[in-house]
Amino acid sequence: MTRPSADILTITLNPALDMSTSVDAVRAEEKLRCDAPVLDPGGGGINVARAICQTGGTATAFVALAGFRGQQLASLLEAEAVPMIAFPLTGETRFSLAVSDRQAKTQFRFVMPGPGWTKSDLTELSEQLTQAIMPGMHVVLSGSHPPGVPDGFPKTLADITRSNGAKLTLDTSGAALLMQMTRDGARPDILRLDGAESEALAGRKLTTLPDVATFARDLVANKHAHAVVLALGADGSVLATGDEVLHAVTPPVPVASKVGAGDSFVGAFTKARAQGGDWAEALRHGTAAASAAVMSPATELCRVNDLRALLPQVTFTKL
Repeated sequence: MTRPSADILTITLNPALDMSTSVDAVRAEEKLRCDAPVLDPGGGGINVARAICQTGGTATAFVALAGFRGQQLASLLEAEAVPMIAFPLTGETRFSLAVSDRQAKTQFRFVMPGPGWTKSDLTELSEQLTQAIMPGMHVVLSGSHPPGVPDGFPKTLADITRSNGAKLTLDTSGAALLMQMTRDGARPDILRLDGAESEALAGRKLTTLPDVATFARDLVANKHAHAVVLALGADGSVLATGDEVLHAVTPPVPVASKVGAGDSFVGAFTKARAQGGDWAEALRHGTAAASAAVMSPATELCRVNDLRALLPQVTFTKL
């Protein structure tokens, strides 16, 4: 197995070959003439690694790949010079289609299911991750779980990272996220949530910054994670640690596409931490990267020049 080439390892168990295109208008029952499609390697952990590499850092993407589309995805990562560890599966890597409607200025996203996992796949996965994760490494598990991967996998990964002296950032969704509120939760070093995920865990609407701050502080106090990041869209992000709660935001930016903002945040945040930055510095980089990402079209991530321009414009408030 190839060894990681950096202090950051991202893990993507359910990657996708992303295709994006545009049409004048999306109408039912009509044959729609699309623009030339753009192919990108997709999936939470993949995009985190891509964002890190595109902004001057280095991260290794641990990716489960299957079939012809898996080969295509690997070729795209190679073309972007993203170091990769491929975990082979049978079947086909899933496909995702994003279609932008120019007249309505909306986007339709169609996501197919990924290949199913077996018990032997899961055993081999744990063995390979135990070998790949090194002391001091920052490990990011991001994205959905494919069929056959249990909701409790984040805890399995957390046990491996702790045993190997590494740190885990968890950015997941659905049942795997809800499990983080139970005794079987992973208790990662960093738990990142978007607005809908925060309200799903809280069981209530979080309509004000004090509401968000209280919920984030409670997650840390109840030891669901050592630090929690709650994304607020255009209103920035809130970070809670055992010592403080910070809110960071950039000035408003023109929005081309919201795709990739969360992954860009996690990439820049993790890179800053891996390079020795404190919590505030990591939050500054993550917030600037998320805003930079929405300025780029389609499935592009944050652009390094936009990131650099936004970094000095991030403002902080203690909550």
